[in-house]
Order: sequence, then structure tokens, then C-alpha cells
Amino acid sequence: MEPFCKIRVVYRAIAEFETQFEKRYGLCLNEGSLLCALHNMPRLSSGDIAKQLGLTQSNASKVIRSVEKKGLVQRILGADDKRQMYFSLTKEGERCLEQLQCCEVEIPEVLKKLV
Repeated sequence: MEPFCKIRVVYRAIAEFETQFEKRYGLCLNEGSLLCALHNMPRLSSGDIAKQLGLTQSNASKVIRSVEKKGLVQRILGADDKRQMYFSLTKEGERCLEQLQCCEVEIPEVLKKLV
């Protein structure tokens, strides 16, 4: 039972962090993670994004749409195959990511031990 209780404590800490993160930056953790993924690999397909974030294709599409509406990512047509769609950070997305690097949301103690 003890591992379950510890996982619950971590889960609550992550949920609290995400709540504060959303209030401060207007992004959920998946949206912030998508910006980080695009920073590390400047051009990704939706399938690549799903793999990078550990999401289903459907959930990845929702996250992509959300950050796209916020003007943080842009679609790029494939050069060889116009049916292929890639995503990259916009200038606004890069600025937003810079703010996240200086995250002002306090990380709960239980998570500090893990990161």
C-alpha cells in the first residue's frame, strides 16, 4: 500500500504544480512539453509529437490545436509530400518558451527530489 500512497502524493503535487503553471503561463503541462519538444527538434510531425509527449495521436492533435490557436506553433507543409504536415515554434512560441525556462512557479518539495 505504501508505494500507492507515495504515487498519490506525487500525483497531487504534479496536479498542484500544473494548476499554478496554467494560472501563470496559460498553458497546461502538455502544451509546455510540446514547446520544449519543438525547441529540441525544431520540426516535428504530429506522430513524432505524440511519441515525444507519450500521448495518443488524438490527444496530441488536441494539444497541437490548442497551442496553434494561441499562436505558439505553426504548420509547415512537407517539401516532398504536401500531405505531410510538420509543426514548429513561432516567434511567440519561442518567447513563451524563454519565459518557461525561468519558471516562476514553485516546484513542490516532493517533486524537487525527483527532478
